[in-house]
Amino acid sequence: MTIVKRYFSKMKGFEKSPPREPFKKIMWSWIGAFFGIFFVSFIPEMMDLGIINSLFIVGSFGASAVLVYGAPQSDFAQPRNLIGGHIISAIIGVSVYKFINLDISILGALAVSLSIVMMHFTCTLHPPGGGTALIAVIGGRAIHDLGYIYVLSPIALGAFLLLFIALVVNNFSKNPKRHYPRYWL
Repeated sequence: MTIVKRYFSKMKGFEKSPPREPFKKIMWSWIGAFFGIFFVSFIPEMMDLGIINSLFIVGSFGASAVLVYGAPQSDFAQPRNLIGGHIISAIIGVSVYKFINLDISILGALAVSLSIVMMHFTCTLHPPGGGTALIAVIGGRAIHDLGYIYVLSPIALGAFLLLFIALVVNNFSKNPKRHYPRYWL
């Protein structure tokens, strides 16, 4: 078998796709995601935070919602990963943008890849953290002007709100497999 054939043979897939989740699990996922994202966007509006209000919700929180409400038992969804992954990635994204003078494409790639490395080293791997780091680099003037405040708000505050809603919603279910979290540290 040639190297090329062997390489492409790995892409066939050797397992069947898993079945659809039960309707109850889908509904609990919907409830958690709805209230998680709603509160992350509504609370700053209620607090009348002005310009920061429009920055409070970042795209990576949508991906976090999929994990903490749709797959709450996964390692990526655990509190340590949710909070640590976002905060570490935000710090790296802001630092890369502030202290390295390169093309934005290189800065974005550097921020995401360094975030992955640091999340691995700290056992806080949370895939949406890559988005958090990238947003710190490509987010535009409003994000850049925040500097390290971006780490606190919107990132840390938003991640803690998502966690709080996950603790409430994921433990409302009577399904013993839906408890959250599996672990804290």
